[in-house]
Amino acid sequence: MSWADSSPGMQAGKVPVNGHDPEENGTQYPKPKGQRMKVVVVGLGMVGIAFIEKLLKMDAKRREYDVVVIGEEPHLAYNRVGLTSFFQHRKAENLYLNPKDWYSGMPEGSLNYHLNTTVTDIHPKDKVVSTSTGETVPYDILVLATGSDALLPRHTPGHDAKGVFVYRTIEDLEKLIKYSETCKGSTGAVVGGGLLGLEAAKAMMDLESFGQVKLIERNRWVLSRQLDSDAGSMVVDLVSKLGLEVLLSKRVGKIEVDEDNAVKGVQFEDGERMDCKCLMFGIGIKARDELARRSEIKCADRGGGIVIDPNLKTSEDGIYAIGECASWESQTFGLIAPGIEMAEVLAFNMTQAKVHAPRKFKRPDLSTKLKLLGVEVASFGDFFADRDGPKDLPIKRHGAKKEVKEGAEERVKNITDGPPPPPVKALTYKDPFQAVYKKYLFTLDGKHLLGGMMIGDTKDYVKLVPMVKNQTALEVPPSQFILGAAKDGEDDANDLTDDTQVCSCHNVTKGDVTKAVKDGTCKSIGDVKSCTKAGTGCGGCMPLVQTIFNTEMKAQGSEVLNHLCPHFAYSRADLFNIIYVKKLKSFPEIMKECGKDQNSLGCEACKPAVGSILASLYNQHIIDKPLHGLQDTNDRFLANIQRNGTFSVIPRVAAGEITPEKLIVIGTVAKKYNLYCKITGGQRIDTFGAKKEDLIDIWTALVNAGMESGHAYAKSLRTVKSCVGTTWCRFGIGDSVGMAVRLEERYKSIRSPHKMKGGVSGCVRECAEAQNKDFGLIATEKGFNVFVGGNGGAKPRHSELLAKDVPPDDVIPILDRYLMFYIRTADKLQRTARWVEQLPGGIKYLRQVVLEDKLGIAAELEKQMNELVGTFFCEWTEAINDPTRRSHFKQFGNTEDTLSVVEPVDVRGQQHPAYWPKESVTEDFRGTKWSSLTWQPIIEAKHFADTPTGSSKNVKRGVTQLAVFKIQGKWYASQQMCPHKRTFALSEGLLGDDAKTDKLWVSCPFHKKNFTLNGDDAGKCSNDAEVNIAVFPVEEREDGWVYLKLPPIDELDARLGTSKWKVRTGETNGQFGKLDEKLKGMKGRKPFQDSHFKEGAGEVRAAQEITAGGNGGLIGKLKVGGAWKACWPEY
Repeated sequence: MSWADSSPGMQAGKVPVNGHDPEENGTQYPKPKGQRMKVVVVGLGMVGIAFIEKLLKMDAKRREYDVVVIGEEPHLAYNRVGLTSFFQHRKAENLYLNPKDWYSGMPEGSLNYHLNTTVTDIHPKDKVVSTSTGETVPYDILVLATGSDALLPRHTPGHDAKGVFVYRTIEDLEKLIKYSETCKGSTGAVVGGGLLGLEAAKAMMDLESFGQVKLIERNRWVLSRQLDSDAGSMVVDLVSKLGLEVLLSKRVGKIEVDEDNAVKGVQFEDGERMDCKCLMFGIGIKARDELARRSEIKCADRGGGIVIDPNLKTSEDGIYAIGECASWESQTFGLIAPGIEMAEVLAFNMTQAKVHAPRKFKRPDLSTKLKLLGVEVASFGDFFADRDGPKDLPIKRHGAKKEVKEGAEERVKNITDGPPPPPVKALTYKDPFQAVYKKYLFTLDGKHLLGGMMIGDTKDYVKLVPMVKNQTALEVPPSQFILGAAKDGEDDANDLTDDTQVCSCHNVTKGDVTKAVKDGTCKSIGDVKSCTKAGTGCGGCMPLVQTIFNTEMKAQGSEVLNHLCPHFAYSRADLFNIIYVKKLKSFPEIMKECGKDQNSLGCEACKPAVGSILASLYNQHIIDKPLHGLQDTNDRFLANIQRNGTFSVIPRVAAGEITPEKLIVIGTVAKKYNLYCKITGGQRIDTFGAKKEDLIDIWTALVNAGMESGHAYAKSLRTVKSCVGTTWCRFGIGDSVGMAVRLEERYKSIRSPHKMKGGVSGCVRECAEAQNKDFGLIATEKGFNVFVGGNGGAKPRHSELLAKDVPPDDVIPILDRYLMFYIRTADKLQRTARWVEQLPGGIKYLRQVVLEDKLGIAAELEKQMNELVGTFFCEWTEAINDPTRRSHFKQFGNTEDTLSVVEPVDVRGQQHPAYWPKESVTEDFRGTKWSSLTWQPIIEAKHFADTPTGSSKNVKRGVTQLAVFKIQGKWYASQQMCPHKRTFALSEGLLGDDAKTDKLWVSCPFHKKNFTLNGDDAGKCSNDAEVNIAVFPVEEREDGWVYLKLPPIDELDARLGTSKWKVRTGETNGQFGKLDEKLKGMKGRKPFQDSHFKEGAGEVRAAQEITAGGNGGLIGKLKVGGAWKACWPEY
């Protein structure tokens, strides 16, 4: 959907935060009156007003221009294409393209107009124009939109007689109406069988003053510039049946007049004559270039018109020409569409080219679709490619065209047999009964549509035109364009088979889920998780599992509730709106206002959702006391937890653009802390293996070097991927890097229902893969196409076009509305892809909301997003600067000691943790018979926060790790290790409860195994009966310490010691043993750290030489061809 078409007159309002080029921060926008440039437009026709509209819209934020337009007619800009309707209402105002108050409603000083005024001279050196009123008007930029005059054959005798008219202006029609009253019942004639002539014939028939109307055409059929003989002849038959007599192959030789010099007849060049009292010429137009010629601006010698280059610039600096008065590559255009295109190109370049590649005016699309005398007529693309040869064949991507030199034999053959036929095949359909004609032209292989024409049935026009313009490769046989596709039955919307794996953690198939629902075993999504284990691993499959569950429940006629969890009888969207309207700011307030039990602790499902909503609304630091207990482990420590309990460190690299200095800093930090490094698909550098206790020091070094949190741990914007675009690429037409940086800077840190990813490509080659992102932009000559609702993952989805050809300045308001509408209305953990699919009406409805403001909330969405992005802060910077926040980053709450829980594996010069064992530990930890238990002081109570959402610490006793929890004044303790994968992280899990059963549990942050902490079932796992944990009595005493009732240390370590359950190398074999055997000895393979040079330093020594060299000159040498060459310049 075109941005211009979808949002007529939309103004984005104030300049959004970060909405402009950071390099322009010193420039004031909008510009004050004295600093604006003055644009003078000569001509208030359809093209002139189109330019003004587009310029004012694209300049709404910056206000760099004030416009003065001078029109020679007494009317405001009117619809010249719709002149025939004037005969019904006879009111010029009904044809106005904009009402009078539109002009006065523009911002003060931005638009002034003069009517009934002709510009008589241009003075380029002085930059002023003179007018017929004696005024002079200064300009900074002059735009000539003087249009054209209707052709009148002045060589034809009688051309100046009374009753001879042209069809061009309201004044022409008013004269015709007045004259027709003097010759009622007589014959009126129109000369010219093109578009203009047929329109004129319609006008003359609508007058109902003439007894008969005749059309005179010199060719063998009408519309010869748009249609072939078959199509044109069909139009002749159709209009003849409507009462228009058509005379073909006739040329007017003389206009006969009476003694009063009034028309009385026509003599044709073939000697025949006919009577008529009125004659209207519709034989074409002539560019109005006389003003430019007087001012010595270059004009075309043949055909006329003001000569312009692809930038619409004339031979004089600061003067441009657009519309029918302009001559581009020795052509003028009598259709409105090329003129509108020129207006858009010029307006774009004047306002948007600072942040986008300038547009060029190219070969225009001359496709037309009209209803002439009640007959539907259309031609599109290269509609005469079979007659004249194709103007532009689609370029094959694989291999360039081979130029074949024509030899003597071929030249002789061409002379004797004629040239070869054009490389085109035509598919024609003709139905004389329904008066339908279609001819479509294809490439010889039938893979591309080149153009065509249609009579009678033109409904496919809107679909076919973009296929031609975009040179889209066809996916169906050409015959289907006329006959339609054969229907083999209805499409199956449920495109996943029962054996499709939906949960890779537990190898659960779609059939497993549907069977459990169909046989009545599972009545809720929680039942599905317990029964099938789907979603109890990483949780990434839950949106898909939820969809399957919903589909099956609906198929059985059962009600599907999308409640957040058993603690809330609301969906996430409902809860968001309640919190927003009532301005609730804490979990206890929300539970009291919205929960089923106001004293409930919540659970691992609702706590992160509520935390996300609060962050989306208020953006407070997520590790502060009121919010910390709501966060999943990643958000708790501002980093993604990895398999061995360490974390990843990922600084933001906006748009993938990074300086050598920042690369050096990242590399130095990674080397110091032995971090595994990897470049991600999102174009940034991930470093893995950071210990919790090192995170503060690592981020201090990064923040000090100008970096900030990349929010890889959050359900928020991750990255906006980009290609290099016009920054470097020779094919780029848009500054994709610049746009991506601006978008990532704007939306960084905002929390959303799920993670979001963006992409910006600088051209249709789509190197940034923007069409599989939550939002993506692809540069076009007119701006950017905006795509939404795409993603990769378990169920990939191609994004859909939201808005087309959006100027760079308007991208931000569109995305503001889209993203905030998503944040407000999406379900828990729902990606934009599934959200768009489930919107009522899908992408069409989303366009109505975002582009057309169907719900009347667009301004509020923009305001809310502006407020949200205005609260930005770097979470790591704030954590480093605050002693309370820093205290969270320790492995143990009762000692500075550290323990390793997974052995490292050396691979390709780096280390990663050993692979998890395939089987869980199924020993009965819960039922362990200890020799004795005694109360032992373990940790001071002051380390625990007394918050409604709970507080926990990992403590060390001997070499055993234990988890201690405090919730609503009560204490609980258990082993730290989760037996599922031998991970040591239970203290980082979320606490949940069930008021009905009075159960309290902790959910392991790795795979959401829920272990009961109280009652008779303490130690049991509620969603995996194979595993369990040991629990211990715990209490706080008056001395300020927390005591645990524990066995002797040696007995505790023998049963639960970290060294016993540490994951070691060799427990699980690697995947690539057989493959590596096959690759041994393959040419080109070498040790990864070695150099291809025989005496090259290799990775390690070269890095050591660089870092050791400092600024001491040449710091590395390499022996090449027997001589030592310096390979590292001074750094």
